[in-house]
Amino acid sequence: MTDLASSPAASSDPSTAVMTRAYRLWAPLYDAVCEPIFLAARLQAAGIARRSGRRILEIGVGTGLSLGDYDDGNEVTGIDLSPEMIARARERARALAHVRTLALMDAHDLAFEDQTFDVVVAQFVITLVQHPERVLDEAFRVTAPGGTIILVNHFRSEHGLAAGFERLVAPLAHRVGLRPDFPFPRIAAWIAATPGASLLSRDETGPLGSFSIVRIGRQAGPLQGE
Repeated sequence: MTDLASSPAASSDPSTAVMTRAYRLWAPLYDAVCEPIFLAARLQAAGIARRSGRRILEIGVGTGLSLGDYDDGNEVTGIDLSPEMIARARERARALAHVRTLALMDAHDLAFEDQTFDVVVAQFVITLVQHPERVLDEAFRVTAPGGTIILVNHFRSEHGLAAGFERLVAPLAHRVGLRPDFPFPRIAAWIAATPGASLLSRDETGPLGSFSIVRIGRQAGPLQGE
């Protein structure tokens, strides 16, 4: 595994303090604003996760919008850095028997044993953390052999008017907890540098195909050096 967070490409990653403030403001509005935009991608990702394993960790569970997308065949754990978000998720989870734990936790330093989960899901999260590669390292560490990491995100457009627009609005977007200019090649570079990790698929989803669902596999056998 590797940590590329010191690279020039990582220099504009948001600080944890900035994101905590942003999501304190977002918490009361998050469901109304994000539900219609994220719904299709969220449901598709949850369906993939349900089929991929029983023990599921949701990193950045937010207000818990996705918790009801799982069923009694799953054991779901959710974490989030925002106290305001996790409080709303706990309210939502009261009637959901498949939700086992919801915890206030930093995705850069997961308080779980190695290889605890069959599936780790990060929806609209990986582009917003201070050190994305560190979060991927942690997600990989807690994924069991043969397990899957599922990322759902918008990644920077590489061509055309959309690419220019994303670069133009990026400075303002960063201030409110958004990251339209995050490049997918950073994810690909992490996969290439991480023994036992492989890109299983990247599929477009959501409005106008603006989001990607990325599946990263962890090899079934022991990793090199284990």
